[in-house]
Amino acid sequence: MKRYRPHILVVIALAVVLSTGWHSALRNALTDLRFAWDSRSPTGNVVVVAIDAPSIDQIGVWPWPRRLHADLLRRLEAAGAQDVAFDIDFSTPSDAASDEAFLTALREVGGSTILPSFRQPTPKGGAAHINRPLKPFGNQSWPALVNVAIESDGLVRRYPVGERLGDDQMPSMAVVLAGQDANWRPPFLIDFSIRATSIPVISYVDVLRGDAAALDRLRDKKVIVGATALELGDRFSVPNGRIVAGPLLQALATESVLQNRMLRWTSDVGMIAGLGLICLLMMSSWRRVAPGVRVAILIAAGAAIELTAVFVQQRWPFVIDTSLFHIAIVAYLTAIALDEIDFRSLLGRIAESRFHRIAMSLGDGLVCTDEDHRITVWNPGASAIFGYMPTEVIGRPFDMLCAIPADAGTRTFAIRDAARQALLVPGGAVVVEFEGRRKNGETFAVEASFSGWQGTDGFQYGAILRDISVRKREAERVRYLAEYDALTGLANRNTLHARLADLIAASERGSSEVALLVLGLDGFQQINDMLGHAAGDLVLRAVAERLRTEADGKAVIARLSGDEFAIALDCTGLDEPIPAFAERIARAFEAPLATGTRQHRVRISMGVAVYPDGGQNADDLLGNGHLALTKAKLTRRGSHVIFESAIRQELENRLTLESELALAADRGEFELFYQPQVRLLDGSLVGAEALIRWRHPVRGYVSPGEFMPVVNTSALSDRIAGWVMETAARQARAWELSGNAVRVAINLSPSQLHSGDLAHSVSDLLKSTGLTPSLLEIEVTEDILLHDEVRVLDMFKRIQQLGVRILFDDFGTGYASLSYLKKFPLDGLKIDRSFVLDLLTDSDDAAIVGSTIGLSKQLGLTVVAEGIENRATADFLVSMGCAEGQGYFFGRPMPADAFERQFWAIELETVSAA
Repeated sequence: MKRYRPHILVVIALAVVLSTGWHSALRNALTDLRFAWDSRSPTGNVVVVAIDAPSIDQIGVWPWPRRLHADLLRRLEAAGAQDVAFDIDFSTPSDAASDEAFLTALREVGGSTILPSFRQPTPKGGAAHINRPLKPFGNQSWPALVNVAIESDGLVRRYPVGERLGDDQMPSMAVVLAGQDANWRPPFLIDFSIRATSIPVISYVDVLRGDAAALDRLRDKKVIVGATALELGDRFSVPNGRIVAGPLLQALATESVLQNRMLRWTSDVGMIAGLGLICLLMMSSWRRVAPGVRVAILIAAGAAIELTAVFVQQRWPFVIDTSLFHIAIVAYLTAIALDEIDFRSLLGRIAESRFHRIAMSLGDGLVCTDEDHRITVWNPGASAIFGYMPTEVIGRPFDMLCAIPADAGTRTFAIRDAARQALLVPGGAVVVEFEGRRKNGETFAVEASFSGWQGTDGFQYGAILRDISVRKREAERVRYLAEYDALTGLANRNTLHARLADLIAASERGSSEVALLVLGLDGFQQINDMLGHAAGDLVLRAVAERLRTEADGKAVIARLSGDEFAIALDCTGLDEPIPAFAERIARAFEAPLATGTRQHRVRISMGVAVYPDGGQNADDLLGNGHLALTKAKLTRRGSHVIFESAIRQELENRLTLESELALAADRGEFELFYQPQVRLLDGSLVGAEALIRWRHPVRGYVSPGEFMPVVNTSALSDRIAGWVMETAARQARAWELSGNAVRVAINLSPSQLHSGDLAHSVSDLLKSTGLTPSLLEIEVTEDILLHDEVRVLDMFKRIQQLGVRILFDDFGTGYASLSYLKKFPLDGLKIDRSFVLDLLTDSDDAAIVGSTIGLSKQLGLTVVAEGIENRATADFLVSMGCAEGQGYFFGRPMPADAFERQFWAIELETVSAA
């Protein structure tokens, strides 16, 4: 049995290869390699007229009208082309005139045209659909099959002589074009040694426009017309990593037929005979001939059979399958190697060498001792850890490596104790930690794995030693990062949660209160955006330090995330009520924070939750504290809000309202109303202010005062503000086209300054609508101007350069209005209605309004008074020099159609009376 073992191995290898089909991949690879070695020129009798990229650029997007194919066919006939094969689908009708033109051309050329038929798979995997040329076309042409089979590796190698399509036996295009017998024969291998790059290719557009040089190349040639442009996708992968277009693949198949290179595999009988011969040769020479001679015989046999296959493939249309022969040779070479190697001794030497290398190059220290615990083995790893060379420690007691504890009450580590434990533990090994001592006297943490065994010289011990001081420091660092914030050194969220739970548990026993303050920095993102995150980190450290100072060790201070902090404390330790403590924390940040050479003013908003009313556990307190903080940021920035159950309901209502507003935007429930602005002297219309309204499907019209504060602080703000601007501009343009040029004013939203370039958006809107720029007016409020003054100033200057008017709205209600009149490019201002309502009875309001009108005139600004509700107020404003105004006296906000009916009708009556 041992004698035939190598041959059995070869038979098993061949059986595995045959059962898995691996030999097919090797056979194809060898055939493709022979194609690469043997390069053949085409006959030149086949020419491809290519629908290429230049043709598509000059003629237009594919598909083209069939009248162009008709013109091409006439050009080819006139040029003297023998046969013309179209690799183009003619199975569906196009426009009748083009189809008739192509049919006429087919009749004129006299039946020398080949049109394709093909089998097209259906999308759902049903029976393939057969596409044939339209019957009128088919009656005037030769039918030909253009389908090719793609093999499992994605390549095309075989080409059919013909196939049955429906009830008919259809010859392939290459066979028809080459004029060969179309009787049934199996598919053949295309000869890919024929250089595809040498096949003549002429651009479709060159033939169509009658290029003389192109037409001369077509005389007495067989022509294939088809798509080669990449964008048309008619491409196939072929051997040796090449990709060719469908017409070139048909041309290669035609050349294979014309050159009598319709390649076919040889019979398997020769391969079986060759395998039998090589097996007999190896069986007869296995023990009689040296292994080197057998290797040489196998290599020579493999080279000889492959050279023979190459020669046959070059001279005749046959391909010899040598794959199994080469596999058998490789299997025999493997059997020779296995037969000659002494694996047992080899594995033993490898194991011994590996153990030596591991032991001596081990990064850990390796130390062995005798039964008296004196060191007998010392590896380089131990030298690196302790600093001793082997000559300094061999023969000395192991205890010299152990440090004496600084604490007199701590017991010194002894190897005897560890060795005794190692003997008692199953497996004979124990891991202990002790304080080691280096040669320089430094102490450090050591982890030792002790084991013992019976040797020839008595009982011996071994220890693998590791310096774990770095690991211990890293563990401490990881534990610190798990409990504290790395930037500020404050407790993190996890630690706060645990401490808060402890405070609550203690308060339950003592019936006291626990307060949690959740703090958020107002405007911190601007520091990050303008100065960078490094400056932001300095601010966060300064905030943490100030919180430590104010808490004075009486509270747990934590950084929750980003610019959010928290303070948790037991109220029994406070000398002041919680609201007073919160206000003291807020006032502490009225003084600027010093960070290096720069100072920052940061306001703190706080949400306060007090146990037990503000939450029954740590999670509740944290959640409710965040809700109170959200409320504070919305209503009381720079101060605190104590959590109440109503806050949760209020915020939930806000979320519900935000959701309804998003649906309203999607459903188009918003409308624009227009309030007239008039010339006070004569009451004539000069403009209108566009005001948004929400027509709720259930509640009817919803007051802007209810939903606009939510819109302006939500993600919907930019979307709705953009809709308002575009709708108002288009309405103004419609009025302008109707001959009623009315200036339309819109209120600017803060979000529009942060969502891109507002000046560019206004410019695009003017271009798209065609609105005269002077008929668009933008009203801005002081809170908008507070954001990034330099950027806003530049943006407003560019808007004003477009011809759009800019007005300062709600003038007099801010704290820096006069400075803005000087600094920002403004065309006018609107006096807030709060100064106009009591103008006739309040001398202070009259003084403010009079001063504002006088100042505006000196600055060259237009003044519009809001809130005029009676004639007396309007007349008084005229006497003070105010030119324009708006209010309920002149008209309430109304839809565009109502606005038109009221004011255009008035103008018509005025004109008629004149």
